[in-house]
Amino acid sequence: MPIRPRHIAPTLCLGFVGSLLPVPPASAGETLRGPVEARVLRVIDGDTFVAEARIWPGQTVTVNVRLRGIDAPEIRTRCAVEKAAGLRSRDALERLIGGATVEIRNITGGKYYGRVLADVTTSQGESVGARLLERSLARAYEGGRRRSACG
Repeated sequence: MPIRPRHIAPTLCLGFVGSLLPVPPASAGETLRGPVEARVLRVIDGDTFVAEARIWPGQTVTVNVRLRGIDAPEIRTRCAVEKAAGLRSRDALERLIGGATVEIRNITGGKYYGRVLADVTTSQGESVGARLLERSLARAYEGGRRRSACG
């Protein structure tokens, strides 16, 4: 069927609108092995930070990264004990990786509210999650319901 001028505009509009639709998040079962180099832009809490990941030469993407295998105390809570522990954990993560370049591996998406879940190491090859666990600033976490520091 030949393309007539009256068909071109709707076709172009549909293509343009389609390009504006959000890309669906990575499925929970999909894993990118990495490593992906990323510059830490901001630490959110003791187990999550914002990074600028370098995916191709000259191409970056800004993403929230949650550290795999740990659960840090919450900062946004009514429990004063947990909030204080959460602030200590966040500050320690800031000192460890704030503004630094890290490597992200075993990256998965899915249930983490727009974040990716990943193993993260410092430029010296040190596991960030393991460091927080060693200093009792986070608990080991393998999924499921989290435990509050206040019971």
